[in-house]
Amino acid sequence: AGDLMGALKRLTPDEQVELLAIVMAGPDPDIDGFSAFTRDDLVAICETKFGKRMHATSMGRLLRKLDLSRQKARPSHPQKDPAAQAAFKKMRSSAGKNCSYT
Repeated sequence: AGDLMGALKRLTPDEQVELLAIVMAGPDPDIDGFSAFTRDDLVAICETKFGKRMHATSMGRLLRKLDLSRQKARPSHPQKDPAAQAAFKKMRSSAGKNCSYT
Protein backbone atom coordinates (compact mmCIF):
# COMPACT_ATOMS: atom_id res chain seq x y z
CA ALA A 1 0.00 0.00 0.00
CA GLY A 2 2.96 2.30 0.60
CA ASP A 3 3.90 2.16 -3.10
CA LEU A 4 0.37 3.13 -4.14
CA MET A 5 0.26 6.05 -1.74
CA GLY A 6 3.63 7.24 -3.05
CA ALA A 7 2.32 7.17 -6.62
CA LEU A 8 -0.90 8.92 -5.69
CA LYS A 9 1.00 11.63 -3.84
CA ARG A 10 3.18 12.17 -6.85
CA LEU A 11 0.30 12.75 -9.26
CA THR A 12 -2.14 15.45 -8.25
CA PRO A 13 -5.86 14.88 -8.87
CA ASP A 14 -5.63 17.18 -11.92
CA GLU A 15 -2.69 15.17 -13.25
CA GLN A 16 -4.61 11.95 -12.69
CA VAL A 17 -7.53 13.37 -14.68
CA GLU A 18 -5.14 14.37 -17.46
CA LEU A 19 -3.51 10.92 -17.43
CA LEU A 20 -6.95 9.31 -17.65
CA ALA A 21 -7.78 11.50 -20.67
CA ILE A 22 -4.49 10.49 -22.32
CA VAL A 23 -5.22 6.79 -21.75
CA MET A 24 -8.80 7.08 -23.00
CA ALA A 25 -7.72 8.97 -26.13
CA GLY A 26 -5.10 6.30 -26.83
CA PRO A 27 -1.88 6.73 -28.77
CA ASP A 28 -1.65 7.84 -32.38
CA PRO A 29 0.26 5.10 -34.24
CA ASP A 30 1.57 7.60 -36.80
CA ILE A 31 3.00 9.90 -34.11
CA ASP A 32 3.71 7.55 -31.20
CA GLY A 33 4.77 4.52 -33.22
CA PHE A 34 2.52 2.09 -31.31
CA SER A 35 -1.19 1.36 -31.11
CA ALA A 36 -1.66 0.67 -27.40
CA PHE A 37 -0.13 2.04 -24.22
CA THR A 38 1.89 -0.17 -21.90
CA ARG A 39 2.49 0.75 -18.28
CA ASP A 40 6.07 1.64 -19.23
CA ASP A 41 4.75 4.00 -21.94
CA LEU A 42 2.52 5.72 -19.37
CA VAL A 43 5.39 5.95 -16.88
CA ALA A 44 7.44 7.70 -19.60
CA ILE A 45 4.53 10.03 -20.40
CA CYS A 46 4.20 10.98 -16.72
CA GLU A 47 7.91 11.67 -16.51
CA THR A 48 7.87 13.80 -19.67
CA LYS A 49 4.56 15.60 -19.13
CA PHE A 50 4.49 16.01 -15.35
CA GLY A 51 8.18 15.62 -14.46
CA LYS A 52 7.29 12.81 -12.05
CA ARG A 53 8.67 9.28 -11.96
CA MET A 54 7.03 6.09 -10.76
CA HIS A 55 7.52 2.37 -11.15
CA ALA A 56 5.46 0.44 -13.72
CA THR A 57 3.84 -1.54 -10.88
CA SER A 58 2.73 1.71 -9.23
CA MET A 59 1.33 2.83 -12.59
CA GLY A 60 -0.72 -0.37 -12.75
CA ARG A 61 -2.13 0.31 -9.30
CA LEU A 62 -2.93 3.89 -10.26
CA LEU A 63 -4.71 2.72 -13.43
CA ARG A 64 -6.82 0.30 -11.37
CA LYS A 65 -7.64 3.13 -8.95
CA LEU A 66 -8.86 5.11 -11.99
CA ASP A 67 -11.18 2.15 -12.81
CA LEU A 68 -9.16 1.09 -15.83
CA SER A 69 -8.47 -2.54 -16.62
CA ARG A 70 -5.96 -4.18 -18.88
CA GLN A 71 -7.38 -4.45 -22.37
CA LYS A 72 -5.91 -5.71 -25.57
CA ALA A 73 -7.48 -5.18 -28.96
CA ARG A 74 -8.19 -8.17 -31.13
CA PRO A 75 -5.40 -8.51 -33.70
CA SER A 76 -6.19 -7.51 -37.26
CA HIS A 77 -4.36 -8.77 -40.34
CA PRO A 78 -2.57 -5.86 -42.06
CA GLN A 79 -3.64 -7.03 -45.54
CA LYS A 80 -7.30 -7.70 -44.82
CA ASP A 81 -9.71 -6.79 -47.60
CA PRO A 82 -13.08 -5.38 -46.41
CA ALA A 83 -14.67 -6.01 -49.80
CA ALA A 84 -13.64 -9.68 -49.75
CA GLN A 85 -14.97 -9.99 -46.18
CA ALA A 86 -18.33 -8.55 -47.20
CA ALA A 87 -18.53 -10.86 -50.24
CA PHE A 88 -17.70 -13.87 -48.06
CA LYS A 89 -20.42 -12.94 -45.56
CA LYS A 90 -22.98 -12.63 -48.37
CA MET A 91 -21.87 -15.95 -49.85
CA ARG A 92 -22.15 -17.69 -46.45
CA SER A 93 -25.61 -16.30 -45.73
CA SER A 94 -26.99 -17.30 -49.13
CA ALA A 95 -25.33 -20.74 -48.99
CA GLY A 96 -27.10 -21.47 -45.70
CA LYS A 97 -30.51 -21.05 -47.35
CA ASN A 98 -29.79 -23.80 -49.89
CA CYS A 99 -28.08 -26.13 -47.44
CA SER A 100 -29.94 -29.29 -46.38
CA TYR A 101 -28.00 -29.41 -43.08
CA THR A 102 -29.49 -26.23 -41.59
